[in-house]
Amino acid sequence: MAKLINLRQAGKSLARAKKGAQGTENATKFGRTKAQKLQEKQAADRARATLDAHKRDLS
Repeated sequence: MAKLINLRQAGKSLARAKKGAQGTENATKFGRTKAQKLQEKQAADRARATLDAHKRDLS
């Protein structure tokens, strides 16, 4: 005898699986950890400070 399934539950579980796969894909595409964001911000701040320190005052 075949196993009975609830179509409502099966549809919901399929939708959850699709949403999870999409989320994982987006995380690998666009996601960065908090530490990575902080490191990039600090590097940009250092570069900006270095450039500002080398500007000449033309007044």
